[in-house]
Formats: sequence, structure tokens, C-alpha cells
Amino acid sequence: MATLVLDNSALGAGTASRLDSRPKTSLGLMGALDPASDAAIMLRVATGDESSFNYLVGKYHRAMIHFLFRMVRNQAIAEELAQEVFLRVYRSRESYRAEAKFTTWLYRIATNLAVNHARDTKHERSAQTIYLDAPDEETGTTPDVADDEPSVEQRLMRDERMAAIRTHVMALPERQRMAVLMHKYQGMDYRQIGEVLKLSESATKSLLFRAYQTLRDKLKDFV
Repeated sequence: MATLVLDNSALGAGTASRLDSRPKTSLGLMGALDPASDAAIMLRVATGDESSFNYLVGKYHRAMIHFLFRMVRNQAIAEELAQEVFLRVYRSRESYRAEAKFTTWLYRIATNLAVNHARDTKHERSAQTIYLDAPDEETGTTPDVADDEPSVEQRLMRDERMAAIRTHVMALPERQRMAVLMHKYQGMDYRQIGEVLKLSESATKSLLFRAYQTLRDKLKDFV
């Protein structure tokens, strides 16, 4: 993946000389940040350090595919969009200011790409299998898996419950769906989600409360 992203035909050459053109404020931030932080690593990317970019790609590539898959419901498209996410990260490296967490910036790019794709292809979407099987304590919708092999009846009930979860999560309004996916399946907190969706923390909490209340109502027969 990183090799593909760093292909010169896609990214352009000559990055090693970009350090002198970096704004003084951004260069100054490098000394104030933890050198091991994602933000500091991303600032090094802007100076032409492609090994730092490879590190970030390796760290977040799988998470990006998982997140985008839940958004677009298609594995191949999720992989293509993940590639585009990192291309945009690289192409925007000189404008990165480390004012927000790197992951916030990354998920904002991914969210915008997924939303644009969904709007552009709304008429041609097909039903794809999606797996939203991470624990969801707030809705009480995670199936209880016994230690021993479940019976046929238990498997059918579990499959029915998971199908219902997938259906109702994906049926949520767009912003609620994105917030739930980020909160429950990416482990992001209210502040991070709010930064991605450009909402205040209180508005994000309200958005998630409405989403979870809808899920409780829709899934009450499975709780």
C-alpha cells in the first residue's frame, strides 16, 4: 500500500527540497510536539520524509478500510477510497498545521470522501454484506456468544439479530450513522467526532443520543 501511495507518478517528485518553503509556524511546532506523535510525524512528511509517511500509512491503512467499508458497503470501493485518503493526506502535507489531532484530520478526509461517493453513486448502490459486530454496550445489541458451540437455533437468532443491527444502523440519517460508526466501531470520543463532523461536543452528544435512541426503539425485540 505505502509503495503504491508513494509512486512518483501519483505524488510528484522533489519533496526533499520542501523544508525551506515550510511556514515558520509549522516548523516551530515540530519542536513543541512529542516527536513520536502522529502530528510530529506528519510534519516530518511535509519536509520530504517519505519513511514517516509510510509509517502513517501502515498504522492507519487497515482502520481506514474498515471505516470506509462500513460507510460505502463495498470492500473494493473501500480499498480504493482508502488509497485516495492517503493520496490526499500526502498532497495536503504542506497545509497540515497540527492544530487538531492527526486522526481527526484523517477521518475528516475519509468521511468527506465516503459521503461524496455515496451521493454520487446513490442510484447504483447494491446491497452488500457489512459487518457491524463490535460490542455495543449502549444499545445492548451485541450477541452473547457461549463458550461452547451454539445450537442451530442460537445461531439463527444471532444471525437475525446481527442482520437487524446492520439494517438499522445503516438506515440512520447520514450524520447519525457516521457518528455511530466512529463512536462504537472506531473508538473515537465525542470531541474527536465533533471535530470530524464540525459540531460542538454537546451537539455531538445530542446527535449520538438520538441515534442510539432510534436503535433502541428499532431493536427492542432483540434486546
